Amino acid sequence: MNFDLSDDAKSLREAARKFLEAEAGPAVARRAMDSPEPFDRALWARIVDQGWPAARVPEAHGGLGLGADEACVLAEEVGRSLAPVPLLSTMAAIEAILLAGSEAQQARWLPRLASGEAIGCLAWAEGANSPAAMPATRLEGSRLSGAKSPVADGLAASVAIVTVASPDGPAMAIAEGFRAEKVETLDLVRPSARLTFDEATAEPLGAATHWATLSERLAVLHAWEALGTASAAMEMTLAYAKERAAFGLRIGRYQAVKHKLADMYIKGELARAHALHGCWAWGSQAPELAQAAAAARVASLDALRFTAEEAVQLHGGIGFTWEHDCQLYYRRARQVGAGLGSRNHWADRLVRALELRNRAAA
Repeated sequence: MNFDLSDDAKSLREAARKFLEAEAGPAVARRAMDSPEPFDRALWARIVDQGWPAARVPEAHGGLGLGADEACVLAEEVGRSLAPVPLLSTMAAIEAILLAGSEAQQARWLPRLASGEAIGCLAWAEGANSPAAMPATRLEGSRLSGAKSPVADGLAASVAIVTVASPDGPAMAIAEGFRAEKVETLDLVRPSARLTFDEATAEPLGAATHWATLSERLAVLHAWEALGTASAAMEMTLAYAKERAAFGLRIGRYQAVKHKLADMYIKGELARAHALHGCWAWGSQAPELAQAAAAARVASLDALRFTAEEAVQLHGGIGFTWEHDCQLYYRRARQVGAGLGSRNHWADRLVRALELRNRAAA
């Protein structure tokens, strides 16, 4: 069984990396930190021109009809470049509508999201709760009540996929007309919001089972984002270790530094193996998606957290300063780590998936 990416996906990754190396990166992320805008509108317009939001949208709705492979490599390159655009949030909304939307919902929203006319976000968090916890947000008829916070890219979004309470557990609704207020989080490049739905209109989106499946697909997508961010942080640290001298030697020649860099690489490669498995399970709609997605999420969070923290340490005193870029990767690691539920939540889902697999095999 071959879990490798398709040739088309690899070509897209090369093109996306070349584009983002020229148009994004730490310098652009720093400008976004100081800007009152919720995202880089000029960069977003160029990304829309590239067709990236349309990647997963079927051709019948104005998209490119690409697969999970292409979505994953785009997530990796956005994570690698720290691009201050709402691409992943819009892709999450598209995936929700693809998975659970009616024909009418798909016809209304997919062309708008693919063209960049609409920007999407995923609103599930109510503080520090779990994606599996029953939401306090309620949908009665076409009216939502409640609030969600923090919501990544909520300030930029015109449509939100919102988790709501149902008799069968958390379900989803499509909402518009909500009120967004900025909330402070560690990630200053990708601002978050508190969404209040008292004046919003909404309609149900699928069933409770769809939310569980969507969260697994998004766990894979964000695992690739984490891989990209971890790779960039590791490469920056490796380059510094080759240049910085202490006691007459480049610090990369010291055994302790070599071991830290080797650990970064090993954790990253382990996470990539799980992410490839998750991408295959998503694209082929394999029954082991629950297991593969949870493993990809856990491994990618471990790799990103370790790499971002050690990058600060290995840069020494300069790594703790505002002027250095280490903080960008560390802050993003914290945001990604909470964006779809904690590591503990996904580790528990992995254990339960393995238990079910072993029980079925017994």
